[in-house]
Amino acid sequence: MRVRNKQRKSSAVRCNAGSRCTLSTFVWSMVGCILMIHFYSLVSHKDGGEVHVRVHHHPLARELEEVEEENFTIQHRVRRSPRAAKRLGGRQPSLIDEFLDDSSQIRLLFFPDHRTAINPMKGGNDSMYFYPGRQWLDTDGNCIQAHGGGILYVENSRTYYWYGENKDGPTYQAHKKGPARVDIMGVSCYSSKDLWTWTHEGVVLPGEEENITHDLYKSNVLERPKVIYNDQTEKYVMWMHIDDVNYTKASVGVAVSDSPTGPFKYLYSKRPHGFDSRDMTIFKDDDGKAYLIYSSEDNSELHIGPLMDDYLDVTRVMRRVLVGQHREAPAVFKHEGTYYMITSGCTGWAPNEVYAHAAESMMGTWETMGNPCVGGNKAFRATTFFSQSTFVLPLPGLPDSFIFMADRWNPAELRDSRYVWLPLTVGGAADEPLEYNFGFPLWSRVSIYWHKRWRLPDWWRRTQG
Repeated sequence: MRVRNKQRKSSAVRCNAGSRCTLSTFVWSMVGCILMIHFYSLVSHKDGGEVHVRVHHHPLARELEEVEEENFTIQHRVRRSPRAAKRLGGRQPSLIDEFLDDSSQIRLLFFPDHRTAINPMKGGNDSMYFYPGRQWLDTDGNCIQAHGGGILYVENSRTYYWYGENKDGPTYQAHKKGPARVDIMGVSCYSSKDLWTWTHEGVVLPGEEENITHDLYKSNVLERPKVIYNDQTEKYVMWMHIDDVNYTKASVGVAVSDSPTGPFKYLYSKRPHGFDSRDMTIFKDDDGKAYLIYSSEDNSELHIGPLMDDYLDVTRVMRRVLVGQHREAPAVFKHEGTYYMITSGCTGWAPNEVYAHAAESMMGTWETMGNPCVGGNKAFRATTFFSQSTFVLPLPGLPDSFIFMADRWNPAELRDSRYVWLPLTVGGAADEPLEYNFGFPLWSRVSIYWHKRWRLPDWWRRTQG
């Protein structure tokens, strides 16, 4: 809603020209001048009129902000697969159409073949480089199966644990108009010291083969598993989206383990606060308080609520945010006391535009800051680099720097969906006005930088061993 100032008695000062100006006008003029000077200090001008915003953080991380461009050439083609032709309906194909068409001539640009796979056991010049969109192999030489996942960092062992959906099964449709799906295979876990070399720790929460009444029965849905550690109970707690084949159950599920590598014991499912819940995540704050964030009311809004002290249930407190904005795939992180959230739109397996949001507290008012994507091209930025958000990972020792984790879904063969990991930084002036009072926020801009190939600084990796 718009905030309107109540009428009040005017307070004025005399200006040199003999005119009268209100005190508030004078003050806001001074504030405007200060903001302009501050913004000018944040930008550097280059030849050709380009303006680049500088983000102030550790100088060794600045290479992660380099902007790369992408250009695609779509060759005209008459014959397409029957499914693609039906989807187009006679119109000219867009890049998203080409992305969804498994017979597209430029499909290898989105899903490069196995010859380009990231292989940690191979070494060579590509060692330690991330290649967004390529197949990524574990130390056994198998494709990593951790889709819609998140990462838990265990400080005592300096080990990262990556949990995600195992989609290593056949893709099919449960009914004619149903979305592409894979039976529940379970939740996979991988461990790493450097975020590049991943060892498969197994399926830590398997699907159910026999009991058709079980939430994890193979024909149901398990999505977006996330794990946090409870310091009081010394338990590892997993939350996930649980649904039936028609997506009418719309619930969250909870599982618990004594070890980060499982096995996890499945406890129950429920509709949190009595509302439908689909895409979700959990977030543990610095003070140990944890929160559930989920899409609700048919994905038209997000709900946020604190968890109980043992993390095994929600409390009765809940706040509706981003009402009417139709956002999903939330990923929450914190920087210098400000809470940030990344969300996607709701377009099924098709990619769409990501938004960044910010708030002064988890249960406060969340403001939309706009699209944080930098580089690529217009189509890349409008589709989150042809991916969907799942998690934002803080990088200890790299100030203002994070890894944006996303999935590039392949609805024709879901097991071959890819991972898009990119540098995310926080810093510089935000460039989107607040939704409610049309002023500019005090918090910093979020930027996700496109790279075909990138890696973390050598010195940072050495500190993680």
